[in-house]
Amino acid sequence: MIQDKKVVFSGVQPSGNLTIGNYLGAIKNFSRFSDEYKTFYCVVDLHAITVRQVPADLRRRTYETLALYMACGLDEKKNTLFVQSHVPAHAELGWMLDCYTMFGELSRMTQFKDKSQKHAENINAGLFTYPALMAADILLYQTDLVPVGIDQKQHLELTRDVAMRFNQAYGDTFAIPEGYIPTDTMKIMSLTEPTSKMSKSDENQNAVVYILDSKDDIIRKFKKAVTDSEASVRYAPEKPGVSNLMTIYRAFTGKSLEDIEREFDGKGYGEFKLAVGEACADGLAPVRDEFARLMADKAHLESVMKAGADEAAYYARRTMSKVRRKIGFVN
Repeated sequence: MIQDKKVVFSGVQPSGNLTIGNYLGAIKNFSRFSDEYKTFYCVVDLHAITVRQVPADLRRRTYETLALYMACGLDEKKNTLFVQSHVPAHAELGWMLDCYTMFGELSRMTQFKDKSQKHAENINAGLFTYPALMAADILLYQTDLVPVGIDQKQHLELTRDVAMRFNQAYGDTFAIPEGYIPTDTMKIMSLTEPTSKMSKSDENQNAVVYILDSKDDIIRKFKKAVTDSEASVRYAPEKPGVSNLMTIYRAFTGKSLEDIEREFDGKGYGEFKLAVGEACADGLAPVRDEFARLMADKAHLESVMKAGADEAAYYARRTMSKVRRKIGFVN
């Protein structure tokens, strides 16, 4: 295997139903890299256990996340699709990079602070060192580009810092990755609290639209979406609810914000919210159908997992051989 393409890596946790935020902000964009880059897309189950998981649910969601990757357009023949725990080098390099990541750096991570508040009864060491494992995920494959949500940008910056620190100590070892954040669907917000990001763990189910929601549920949730009292479809900072709906509508229709404003000029929010719901539901219908087909063929999903893990392990071994030698471990 001769690597002549630049490398893209990204991963999604199997820790709950994926939302349209995960879809529009990440997974939908993954397939655009398949032809020009060597792509690694991972189900990051090691990251998921920083929060307590029900074992049967974690196993089921691991299959579901892989199936969603494929249903969203990732061809297993063009992309390396695998489960993180199936390639032990992730955990091995994660420990090594723990030793090159400063305590102060980890303590400044916004997500650690947020998750510590949400899971005060389980502030474990893995939750704290999570960014070092994320750095290992990325650096293991000599990644050049990371499609990443804006909420993970801080972790990517830490990954770059750790890679440069290691390279400075031992010579050129890791590629320094760049982030790719799509500007048109940067952040999808909650339907009920549009100043907060849409979260798959939100207790208010009306706040979140899941990729696998039925058409009726999707339209119902958009009908209840928070807007404002102005009753004009206009993209503006002081109109977070309407702006969020416009962002979603633009993502599913390809229309510009100006076109959307013209389309709903003089029309009420009821008509606008119904149109957003229908565009979203129709856009997700092929994904839901393909997901159902894939989940009915567990053997095929397992064959994809195995082939992906074998290929990922090949590239991981090349990096780990270099890292072990430079650190001074005996072969």
